[in-house]
Amino acid sequence: MDHTPPPFFNRGPAPLVRLAFFASLSLALLVLDARFRYTEGLRSVLALAVYPLQSLATLPAALGERVAGYFASQSQLRDENGVLRAKLLDAAQGALRFEAAQAETAQLRRLIGAAERAPLKATPAEILYNGRDPYSRKVVIDKGSQQGVAAGSPVVDQHGVIGQVTRAHALLAEVTLLTDKEQAIPVQVVRSGLRAVAFGGGTSGMLELRFMAANAEIQNGDKLVTSGIDGTYPPGLPVATVARVERDAAYAFARIFCQPAAGVESGGYVLVLGAQSGRLAQPAEAGVEREKRPGRTRKPRRKDGDAAQ
Repeated sequence: MDHTPPPFFNRGPAPLVRLAFFASLSLALLVLDARFRYTEGLRSVLALAVYPLQSLATLPAALGERVAGYFASQSQLRDENGVLRAKLLDAAQGALRFEAAQAETAQLRRLIGAAERAPLKATPAEILYNGRDPYSRKVVIDKGSQQGVAAGSPVVDQHGVIGQVTRAHALLAEVTLLTDKEQAIPVQVVRSGLRAVAFGGGTSGMLELRFMAANAEIQNGDKLVTSGIDGTYPPGLPVATVARVERDAAYAFARIFCQPAAGVESGGYVLVLGAQSGRLAQPAEAGVEREKRPGRTRKPRRKDGDAAQ
């Protein structure tokens, strides 16, 4: 009777011995491969054989990375587009501010040139806002009596007359524009020398020459300047250009409409002219001066009877 254990329970070499054997074999293979490179061909064949398995094993991770990268790139592009749009808006606003600053600088330069050419002392001022009355044409400037602005001072820009100061406060002043229906200014036609008075047209934004004869020497395109006979506006300042002349034989006067030369409804800076020097004496003043002069006394005429005596 055989008492040997079955093959299932056969015990080979001890585990420690097998560990030492395989470790020694691995070290020998490593040394031989590093020294003589015997296993390079085998490694290449094995790498080629397991490459499909390796690709299949890494496929889920690669797909996950690609999907995450796609969404990350979309989010990044969206954020970058938002940043670029904000920069574009800032650049557009900066360009608008630059254009506005350029226009303002050009206007100030033209005003400075006009101030140098003006025959009177000129005070630059800025238009703050329009008047509160919607039926009048008035603006408020940032200069007042503290800066030498007085009621009656003419106001001009680089193109011509804008209006007249009608009320002066300490730090502000109210300017009535030429187009106001209550405003009038003496003018003269440059071509013919004809004198007239231009009245404001109110909401139309035009000027009108009233009480002009139907056969008056005036035509479209004529330039109008201040005549200076009122003693308020210095002579020669541009006022308007004749835009339309209506003549009707049934009426004694012609209707003449003019376009203001200055930026009455536009612009932000003006010049306030000072009082005129060497103003001509008005007729009343001339009469007073004449009364003050010592007059000659007439001698009484002698009668014939007195002479005989």
